[in-house]
Amino acid sequence: VQLQASGGGLVQTGGSLRLSCLASGSVFSINAMGWYRQAPGRQRELVAALTTSGVTNYANSAKGRFTISRDIGNNTLTLHLQMSTPKPEDTGVYYCNADSLDYRHLSIPAEYAYWGQGTLVTVSS
Repeated sequence: VQLQASGGGLVQTGGSLRLSCLASGSVFSINAMGWYRQAPGRQRELVAALTTSGVTNYANSAKGRFTISRDIGNNTLTLHLQMSTPKPEDTGVYYCNADSLDYRHLSIPAEYAYWGQGTLVTVSS
């Protein structure tokens, strides 16, 4: 499975930004996809994740502001993260990931076998 993230950039507080991640290869094996964020000096943390059955897991900081969704293509999957009213503390490198894991493991980064290259999001106040 190959993951290619895009959509990062500079956004002002109160604006919006949409991240996308294209998954290709053996996408039939994927049950879960998610977005993780790593801020400078901090560990990688879950932002949002979802399974093929529609189970979602959002970080408390993302609830009500971010929306995760997925499009199914021809042998591809595209994961999106719609970021509304971002805050400076949302700044970081956003990584998309994928795995065959079930919903109980969505928040455990070590459980994901596939990771994208990361896209930088900078939120200015």
